[in-house]
Amino acid sequence: MLFNSFEFLFFFPIVTAIYFLLPHKFRWFHLLVASCIFYMAFIPVYIFILLFTIVIDYFAGIMIENAEGKKRKYFLILSIVANVGVLCVFKYYNFFVGNMDALLHLAHINTLPIPYLYIILPLGLSFHTFQAMSYTIEVYRGNQKAERHFGIYALYVMFYPQLVAGPIERPQNLIHQFHEKHMFDYQRVVSGLKLMAWGMFQKVVIADRLARVADNVFDHSSNFQGLALVIGVVFFTFQIYCDFAGYSDIAIGAAQVMGFDLMKNFNNPFQAKTIAEFWNRWHISLTTWFRDYIFYPLSISFSKRKGNRALKLYINVFLVFLISGLWHGANWTYVVWGGLHGLYLVFATITRNRREGLEQFTGLSRFPALSGLIDKFLVFSLVCLAMIFFRAKRISIALNLIPGIFKGWHFGLHYFSSTLVSLGIDSKDFYFSVLLIFFLEAVHYYQEKRGSMREFISLKPPIVRWAIYYSLLFTIMFWGVYEHRQFIYFQF
Repeated sequence: MLFNSFEFLFFFPIVTAIYFLLPHKFRWFHLLVASCIFYMAFIPVYIFILLFTIVIDYFAGIMIENAEGKKRKYFLILSIVANVGVLCVFKYYNFFVGNMDALLHLAHINTLPIPYLYIILPLGLSFHTFQAMSYTIEVYRGNQKAERHFGIYALYVMFYPQLVAGPIERPQNLIHQFHEKHMFDYQRVVSGLKLMAWGMFQKVVIADRLARVADNVFDHSSNFQGLALVIGVVFFTFQIYCDFAGYSDIAIGAAQVMGFDLMKNFNNPFQAKTIAEFWNRWHISLTTWFRDYIFYPLSISFSKRKGNRALKLYINVFLVFLISGLWHGANWTYVVWGGLHGLYLVFATITRNRREGLEQFTGLSRFPALSGLIDKFLVFSLVCLAMIFFRAKRISIALNLIPGIFKGWHFGLHYFSSTLVSLGIDSKDFYFSVLLIFFLEAVHYYQEKRGSMREFISLKPPIVRWAIYYSLLFTIMFWGVYEHRQFIYFQF
């Protein structure tokens, strides 16, 4: 079920109303059933995949807690193998077979007699797989008690607001909340609804509008060059942000209405002045997952080996980003995207002192506002460059698109007008899209300087507050793009 669908428009208030009307002891069951219905609205039979991993991890958690010595590690490995195994079969099997066939073909060896699997990837498989693994890992580390209530544990994995695309929660934050009784709180409900409305605005008004141009450019990139490609790349970068951040805000807001606190997943990433800061602001739940469960263990493993400490750190960073890229999809384009970000971080670390010295030499350090603006522009440009690989269907397409950006540039209104015509939009739609982008970043800039926009609005007189609410709702209703576009991160 899509958040931006009429089905959800009825599903959410009905599920929420019943939740508050039910006695506390029945609420977990109600939410679990609602979550099953929500997920089965896509492909019903795939609910059994979730059930399989839920059963494995539920018993694995109890066995880990009860076992001693090496047996604890064996049960953890069992859990991880089951989860990663399901992920590999559905997401990476064809990728592996295809690459093996290609390698054998290059070596003039007959291809493997292994058939491809013609199956649809379960929605959000990577998200709930990682959330499930975080549970058994935390039980193994002693940071979380094994959950004895099977229904509560199943709800931890299947909680419908963040089931398909996160945030990827940790058991310490979420499981105990299902045991707690949440009373109806008007202020909390209003705050959650405001966040949901903002998320919907980002999705249907900004992301889906920009998608029309971005899809046209990337699906027919050989037909474009120069300004058209720049517009397509920039529009896609904002599209994927508004699409994913919009989903996260709707998920967090929906949970907040019922009294649950989910972790923040985005924090104004395009205000970042360094790539490291960007990754502290973008998809925070995934970034911290890789940090805690892959980067830190690898760092400990590398530290036990002889060799240059800095070099080991750089290799670790690069490996983690390669894995992150592969997590996003079974395509080499995602691996290149992750590798580019790994290279960005390594290069930034190596050149930090020289870049600071250059700022001192040029005098930019005396103008922090200008220096910060330049840094933001450079970071955004690097993010856009990597996004070309993220969006392109093949590496060859991305490699042909990049040089095309520098071709065919002209000056004058005729060139600009012809570019818009080739993109399939008129000047009004283009300027409105650009206005929406500037409005989005103005909100982010305000939040950087002053804090939460929701708190800012709540302090205004009632007539101002309701004027803002109605303006937002009318904008969603009359300027939203309703083409039944699913959220981009559903495919991961």
